[in-house]
Amino acid sequence: MAITHPTGHVDRQRAVLGLTIGAALVTIALTAVAFWLSYEALHDLATTHHLTGVRAWAWPATLDAFVVSGELLVLRASLLRRLDWLAMILVASGSAGSIVLNVVSVGAAVDRTTQVVAAIPPTAALLAFTALMRQLYRALVGRPDVPQPPRAERPTPVDVELTAVNALVLPPKPAAPPALPVAYSDPRCAIIRRLYDGGTRPGTGTMRAALEQAGYGTLSDGLIRGTLRAEVERLEPLLETYPPEKQLRAA
Repeated sequence: MAITHPTGHVDRQRAVLGLTIGAALVTIALTAVAFWLSYEALHDLATTHHLTGVRAWAWPATLDAFVVSGELLVLRASLLRRLDWLAMILVASGSAGSIVLNVVSVGAAVDRTTQVVAAIPPTAALLAFTALMRQLYRALVGRPDVPQPPRAERPTPVDVELTAVNALVLPPKPAAPPALPVAYSDPRCAIIRRLYDGGTRPGTGTMRAALEQAGYGTLSDGLIRGTLRAEVERLEPLLETYPPEKQLRAA
């Protein structure tokens, strides 16, 4: 199977790059020529007003420096996504001063056409340098991609088979009733049962003391162990596995 290359896309990219470079070179040349013409007119104006030598060459640069510094500050503010009013004032002041002084340099006795011709170089310098800064801005940050809306995904249909069992809503299962207390044949067994709550199997002395405290008098060991405790452990066999009270105390 033959592999095709996107030559059309590559050629288009090369064409765009070539046009961009060409436009940048033309803009740079236009900016240089416009600044040179404006600078020469201001230099001639300086020499006619008693500025000679280095001062005559430096004086026009003060106005052009306003424009250049202001444009650079505007570019910086654009990169920072801000609005720099001082930079815009510098550009406007330098450009307005350069245009006015270029017109003044040809004298007041000339016609309108001569004054327009004199105003063209500083105006062209301003526009060309602005275009150059715009191209530089695009080269630094690039053209932002247009965000595409998220593609909505179609929900996957779910087949639900409705049957009598699925459609039937069963009531919640009632909670189990609490366990009934153990019924002893002798009420004295309840006294013995409470002694197991400590986690040990009570001894004879402990059971006798509890029964006497409950008002049942003094009982024999056989009745306490063989009858009362035996009934408690018969109804709840787990109690018989508790460790003896004496062993726990010895430990």
